[in-house]
Amino acid sequence: MKVTHFGHACVLVDLVTDAGPRRVLFDPGTYSRDFERVSGIDIVLVTHAHPDHLDVDRLGGVLDANPSAAVVHGAGAVSALADYGDRARLVRPGEAVRVNDVEVRVTGGEHACVHADLPASDNNGYLLGGAVFHPGDAFDSPPAPVDVLLIPAAGPWMKIADGIDYLRAVAPRIAIPIHQAGLAEVHQRMHHRLLTELAPPATTVRVLEHAVPQSF
Repeated sequence: MKVTHFGHACVLVDLVTDAGPRRVLFDPGTYSRDFERVSGIDIVLVTHAHPDHLDVDRLGGVLDANPSAAVVHGAGAVSALADYGDRARLVRPGEAVRVNDVEVRVTGGEHACVHADLPASDNNGYLLGGAVFHPGDAFDSPPAPVDVLLIPAAGPWMKIADGIDYLRAVAPRIAIPIHQAGLAEVHQRMHHRLLTELAPPATTVRVLEHAVPQSF
């Protein structure tokens, strides 16, 4: 497996399946960059419709360049993705679906609370191929043991202690910090260091260089 981080919540996963290699792109949003250059994409997984997770304008270019790619999304993104017809597939928490020969298990349902006075919004987590878990903007439990966890490092809905406790609860083999774009660089380094130092003993935290694939 290879993982490439395009900033914030956007991650490309290259999997080897029984049907051959597959490429899955998570959350191509406004805070991320360079994902537009990726070819051979089989699935785009959208956790929720907030702009930092879904840039509809740039997604159109991705889908034009990858005509066989399907878009998997939750209820809150239906209107934003209406123009893509059968290429856009609505999934709900608790479902397990197979898309372009890749198994996707859907978890979650609700975005973590930013403040009680703000309206709630939906959020899907995705367990990809039984190995890689992207929780979106929530700390919901994955539906099975996780090999690679994409761990949010920051956001208006969390503090770093929440991320550390979640990392310890999931206890993956590898944790890759994501969702960091709202922090100044010095605080990104601090949060990454805290995740690394306070991770469970069997977990290795890997901070990925922008747009550089890493094998796991």
